Amino acid sequence: MTPYRPLFPLDSPRLSRRSFLGASGSMLVALSAGRARGNEAVVMTKPSFTAYPFQLGVASGDPSADGFVLWTRLAPQPLAGGGMPREAVWVQWQVAEDEAMTKIVASGKEIASPDWGHSVHVEVTGLKPDRWYWYQFKAGAETSPRGRTRTLEHPDRPAAETSPLKMTFASCQHFEAGFYTAYQHMLGESPDLVLHLGDYIYEGPSKEGQIRLHNSAEIVTLDEYRNRHAQYKSDPSLQAMHAAAPWVVTWDDHEFDNNYAGDIPEEKGPAEKADFLIRRAAAYQAYYEHMPLRAACIPKGPGMKLYRSVRHGSLVDFHVLDTRQHRSDQPNKDRPGPASMETDATLLGSLQRDWLLGELKESRATWNVLAQQVMMARVNRFRGPYELCSMDQWPGYE
Repeated sequence: MTPYRPLFPLDSPRLSRRSFLGASGSMLVALSAGRARGNEAVVMTKPSFTAYPFQLGVASGDPSADGFVLWTRLAPQPLAGGGMPREAVWVQWQVAEDEAMTKIVASGKEIASPDWGHSVHVEVTGLKPDRWYWYQFKAGAETSPRGRTRTLEHPDRPAAETSPLKMTFASCQHFEAGFYTAYQHMLGESPDLVLHLGDYIYEGPSKEGQIRLHNSAEIVTLDEYRNRHAQYKSDPSLQAMHAAAPWVVTWDDHEFDNNYAGDIPEEKGPAEKADFLIRRAAAYQAYYEHMPLRAACIPKGPGMKLYRSVRHGSLVDFHVLDTRQHRSDQPNKDRPGPASMETDATLLGSLQRDWLLGELKESRATWNVLAQQVMMARVNRFRGPYELCSMDQWPGYE
């Protein structure tokens, strides 16, 4: 079978940034229209599967006052490309006010397209604010596990009248380093919201002597990124936490490539930038395919708008940042050094920085929380009279 390539591939190494972004934007409009309408003549309504198709579980995310995103992916052979035919499939979904799924308040169907790894993203709206719901998917004769999620309070509600929100966060979950027992503890805490701050997967090769092993060499292609995400999502503790509460996610570097900075790789070798961006497009597409993200986050080739805000009444605004895609190269060749080595360096890029300052200026929330990837504090990593901080973190970009 021919391997999948990321959508919007860079076919010419001479393709300029401006012409690429223009072309990818036009293709995104066409893609979004196709996803919205679907082509019922070629979409399977009664699929049969070689094995249970919901092995990667269910998830929800980016809650608002009247809804949230529901996610699943059809993958009867999750570690072998998914094991689905190259046909689209209708997937039904339901949202209920009770765990027994007897009080249905929203329902519909969504296309699981082979172009997007047969992933499903449903943006549910029209629900009541600040309450819990349950949801489930069905494809053919197979039914998914049930998930639980919730809406948040309307942003106009005063903070004193907004319910408390129990939040937890996770990051840096290297599959080979150990089991996800921390998620079992998190599940016992019954959080209202989970923030994942990056390094959901690690892209590196399998290494002997680890507690458990990655399923391949270092990943580069879309199929390989899909299989690595599937391996991580096969963990039962991670699946259980995804099914128990809505998540708000962002990435760091290992979802793509260690310590990359924008379109600059860690290894400053002779590799073509176009090849690097094709790999980034594969990584970004696989990330979207496996996360409960809204259509606003659909990747455009090697670009994907991930920064956004999530609000709970006037109590708290969460501002989700992306400190990887838009940054300049690490100062001092990414070696430890004193903070503020290059005053024109940027971690956010000008557009994201202006957006964040605008969000903070206009916020009426009691609390503003930055959901972001890297350490802000100046941490001196060496003894002695000199300050030597990581240039990959905020001190390198002050």
